[in-house]
Amino acid sequence: METCKQGTGLLHLAIIHCMDSVALCCIAQLPKEVLEMQNDLFQTPLHLSVYLQQSNVVQELILKGVSTALQDRNGNTPLHLACEQQSLECAQLLLQQQEPVFGKPLEYRRSLKNLQLQNWQGFTCLHISTLKGNLQLMALLVNSGADINVQDGTSGKTPLHLAVENHDEVAVKHLLQMGAQVDAQMYNGCTPLHLAVGRKDATIAAILCHSGADTLLRNMEDETAQDLADGNDDILTLLPFDDLMISGKPVVCSS
Repeated sequence: METCKQGTGLLHLAIIHCMDSVALCCIAQLPKEVLEMQNDLFQTPLHLSVYLQQSNVVQELILKGVSTALQDRNGNTPLHLACEQQSLECAQLLLQQQEPVFGKPLEYRRSLKNLQLQNWQGFTCLHISTLKGNLQLMALLVNSGADINVQDGTSGKTPLHLAVENHDEVAVKHLLQMGAQVDAQMYNGCTPLHLAVGRKDATIAAILCHSGADTLLRNMEDETAQDLADGNDDILTLLPFDDLMISGKPVVCSS
């Protein structure tokens, strides 16, 4: 066992110091359970190689069958780190196992479940890639089975909520095109439109309205997006007051 610990320590150090040949030699000789051992920060060799974007080491570790679901002290899996580092190549390598394997439905379901794992901030990989505004990673994750409407573990924000908060109109459009729910609600009932209006972002509010956002949904404070827009003429002009109806009859608003 002592030999195994020394070998694992050497592998961690080889990766940290970018000594690929030494790292690959260790990977070839050590069994999988040793290659999965975590250091004091709960980082496996796979965490380190992804963080340092050593794709050849990442590939060899994956070929040895190491777990991609182990979490470091911040709750990050290697895929979380790939999204944080915006390493499309490492993310693609980690997601290769998302392909259905004939006769192994359990393994496939487990792989899909890993996409929904949250770190200790409550973020999935899709939340992180959205915060980074990386459209390629966002599409890769969704195409690999990530839930586009997944809520974070703290406030219930979906990736669309985060894109709105970041004033990232390109990411907002991208998520909507991929099928994001325009009226998804946080735990407090706020929709992306509530956030856009509250942040006085008329451009994103317009995108959401044109995508069919409900302007009359109420949050837990009983506020609609129209309520939050009070006094903001740029946003009020987007909201269809003339479409309001009472008892089935349209309400006509005077100019």
